[in-house]
Amino acid sequence: MDHYVISGGKRLEGVVPISGSKNAALAIVAAAMLLDGPCRIENLPQVRDIHLLLNICRGIGATITEEKPGTVTIDATTINTWEATDPIVSSLRGSYYLMGALLGRFGKAKTSMPGGCNFGNRPIDLHLKGFAALGASNDVTYGHVNLDCDSLKGGSVFLDQVSVGATVNIMLAASKAEGLTVIDNAAREPHIVDLANFLNTMGADIRGAGTDVIRVNGKRTLPARKDYMIIPDQIEAGTYMFMAPLTRGDITVTNVIPKHMEPLTAKLQEMGSTVEEGEDSIRVRHDKGTRLVGTSFKTMPYPGYPTDLQPQATCLLCFAEGGGRMIENVWENRFQYVDELKKMGASILIAGRLAVVQNAVLTGASVRCDDLRAGAAMVMAGLGALGETHVYEIIRIERGYENFIGKLTAIGADIRRVSDHPA
Repeated sequence: MDHYVISGGKRLEGVVPISGSKNAALAIVAAAMLLDGPCRIENLPQVRDIHLLLNICRGIGATITEEKPGTVTIDATTINTWEATDPIVSSLRGSYYLMGALLGRFGKAKTSMPGGCNFGNRPIDLHLKGFAALGASNDVTYGHVNLDCDSLKGGSVFLDQVSVGATVNIMLAASKAEGLTVIDNAAREPHIVDLANFLNTMGADIRGAGTDVIRVNGKRTLPARKDYMIIPDQIEAGTYMFMAPLTRGDITVTNVIPKHMEPLTAKLQEMGSTVEEGEDSIRVRHDKGTRLVGTSFKTMPYPGYPTDLQPQATCLLCFAEGGGRMIENVWENRFQYVDELKKMGASILIAGRLAVVQNAVLTGASVRCDDLRAGAAMVMAGLGALGETHVYEIIRIERGYENFIGKLTAIGADIRRVSDHPA
């Protein structure tokens, strides 16, 4: 396995094109398994999680043709099983969307329990509650989720807490259920809206996506035979935007939807950065003589500040005057990476869901990636630290960041990938 070597202290400046949304792509590729005709999906991010999900879909019989990087044609009419139990299923959290897709297609499904980043308890009880409201029985045994239903029928589901995953899965199954399904307290994230737009383009009838009440009128057939382009990745965009104040740089992210970035741009302005929005771009500038002011963050479901940008913001607070506070309201155990930052000299006190961050001089060290977004924070810390930083277990970063090294070096970062085991 390889790792990154970063020499810190370089000012980053330039343009970063943002790839398609990983979270939207996972839901949309799974949704394609419902369709009764081929579809063409564009702007798929070239990241490990998407490659894994495409291979899982091939394994259940879907015909997937890559036309060029980022563009695939998917024909689900060749699927020959409702079972997705390959070992790679359990390595990918997003694979659980196949529960709703296969249940909607066949009226039954069997999948392995999903894996993914380990930063908190992420049960599937809300998913199963939603499936039960549509008439499906469930049995979770020997690491597998078994779903079965004679005939899916629309129903009413109130989610006890906002859950992106449960909202997606219920939307998928309900798209082919008989009658109307109403999801109350639904997630409102941009990738929920993108999924609804995709399904509607392919023949579904989904209304209210982007609000907390989603209505799905089930259709017996989803004819597809359409093209669809996935939205930009707001988390990737936010990660690069944070690097401008971190390095006193000037970074423009392109192929973005500025509306999706408002919770972040407000905080960057609060910390002293200059933010200029274009039609599909955002420029973040933080001049060398400008103070980086500490502040407080609180993660919330959309449209609040996203939990997937929590580690990056905590890292930036290490470099801010007066430090700051981070309150994590989504996951109960997402501060595991803090011990790695402390190896570099960070001064962070954790009390439950609160992190109190003090300004500190970070210096290079050998650190590891606890999860995808924490890995991005480790790279950020290395970019802002004195000396050389070695970041290990980078496979977790490459689950969700396309061409990470290439995009960073293009804006002036001194980062390279080296082998852990010299030949």
